[in-house]
Amino acid sequence: MKEKIKFLLSRIRAGRLQEMWRQTVWIYRYARRYWLAMVFYTLLGMFGTVVSLLTSMVSKNLVDIITGHEAGMVVQTFCMMIGLNVGATLVGMASDYAAGWIGMKVDAEIKADIFEKILVTDWESLTGYHTGDLLTRWSSDASNISSGVLSFVPNFIIYFFRFVSAFAMILYYDASFAIFAFLGMPVSLLLSRTLMNRMVNNDRRSAAMGAKMSGFNQEAFSNVQIIKAFDLVRLYIARLRQLQTEYISMKLDFKKMAIGTSLLLSTVGLLVSYASYGWGIYRVWSGAITYGTMTMFLTLSGTLTGTLHNLTALVPTAIGLTTSAGRLMDIVEMPREDYTHDDEVERFREAHRAEGISLCVRDVSYAYRNGTKVFEHAFLVARPHEVIGLVGPSGEGKTTMMRLMLSLIAPQEGEVLLCGGNAGVESGRYAGDESKSHAGDDVIALTASARKLFSYVPQGNTLFSGTIAENMRNVKPEATEEEMIEALRLACAWEFVEKLPEGLYSPVKERGGGFSEGQAQRLAIARALLRKSPLLLLDEATSALDVATERRVLKNIMQDRYPRTCVVTTHRPTVLDACSRVYGIRDRRCIVLDEAQIEEQVRGF
Repeated sequence: MKEKIKFLLSRIRAGRLQEMWRQTVWIYRYARRYWLAMVFYTLLGMFGTVVSLLTSMVSKNLVDIITGHEAGMVVQTFCMMIGLNVGATLVGMASDYAAGWIGMKVDAEIKADIFEKILVTDWESLTGYHTGDLLTRWSSDASNISSGVLSFVPNFIIYFFRFVSAFAMILYYDASFAIFAFLGMPVSLLLSRTLMNRMVNNDRRSAAMGAKMSGFNQEAFSNVQIIKAFDLVRLYIARLRQLQTEYISMKLDFKKMAIGTSLLLSTVGLLVSYASYGWGIYRVWSGAITYGTMTMFLTLSGTLTGTLHNLTALVPTAIGLTTSAGRLMDIVEMPREDYTHDDEVERFREAHRAEGISLCVRDVSYAYRNGTKVFEHAFLVARPHEVIGLVGPSGEGKTTMMRLMLSLIAPQEGEVLLCGGNAGVESGRYAGDESKSHAGDDVIALTASARKLFSYVPQGNTLFSGTIAENMRNVKPEATEEEMIEALRLACAWEFVEKLPEGLYSPVKERGGGFSEGQAQRLAIARALLRKSPLLLLDEATSALDVATERRVLKNIMQDRYPRTCVVTTHRPTVLDACSRVYGIRDRRCIVLDEAQIEEQVRGF
């Protein structure tokens, strides 16, 4: 007893019990919404237990009737037994249906909620996780919780009720048999204590390995072209087999532990059963009980032993549930983005729909969480009907500036503001710390809510599988065909789309398959233009276009009557000639380049 108390105290000090309790509360925050269905499931289970016990009693009476040659009661008792068995079958089917329904509802709700929370999680925090790990947590861990919800509290109540009621029947008919009901309990308790830490570690190892394999598969299938191009087929097959070997080895270790535990419990169960059987024979031989009573005791003894094992098995189930909950809580408890300003942003958009919106980067300093400093006291201004160029060596902060503008990351110092028209920016001042903004109704701070004012075309292929029309309507579901065609014309994409057999409804494969890189870029630009956002960000978005097409696209954007503010990051000299103003990243700042500096940039390409 003293050692047991020390063990429990050590677990409490380690915080494991509090952590499991917190995770359990988190799980039942979802499950409690279906408490009526769970109560129904629990009542069905308890009713099934009552039917099972009544079946044992009827079986006892039937055996006693047969051995006592009371022929008049045989048919009636036999019919009762059939009826109870049929009832038990129906109750079991209803319980299975209820369990399946609750499990699917909880699974769908958890996954939908986790999916939503992942999408609104702070971007930089989220990038600390591999997409394969996120997918495993979202799918496997959520499914573990939904399928295990009914394996904890409801089943605990059902098993406990079954154990107590079976034990009460034994006490009622012959208290001496109660001794055998508890013969296996010390072993079960000892095993649950010894194996608890192993189960926790095994669950964590299994989840980590699952995430590792999921990530490997996801990356391999997404980069088949690269694997083939570099002749890496054999290497990746060898890596997969190595991962499979590690996975099989880990699972075999778990299986050995499970087999050892099962063997010990089965041995104890057999000893208890044979002891009960021997004691029953002795009691019948001595005339203390009837043969029917002995068969009932043997059935109830098996029920007690099995129920005790079921109760013990809830321990690893609870550990698995809380482990999965902890992995999901790691994600959903990360910092969230701020979407509380939606109404303010909508009012701001409507107030400045005709004149457009300026983008003002004021005194911004930013460093990534790994300590890499990117900007120190940077200023940048972009106005409606302007195309602003942003140039600099690769890795010096162009994409980081785009992320700051989109509020994907937040500066440690300074701010990014949206200013109505030109009112928020002093005329003629764009460089250094001379760029200033006025506070008031014409200015709002940038938050996640403000992304609805932006259209964005990042580097690389960003098309979704589906059709061209579906890709474009992702950003504007109500868009008409005429609106889509207009956007495609502005992006110089209609010239090849109209030649396709299915036009707007031509299929787009995963990652833009079926189109060249240049065509995919023009479709992505058209999608951004279709949204009619007052702010357009192009991050190396014309890198795959030929010079003539690139100039036409930028010219169309500049000549469009819509009051759009455009910021372009580029390595291409042709883009610089089309820009209203060009900022160069120098010493972690954004400096306006004069004509000579722009010429120098062009010569340096």
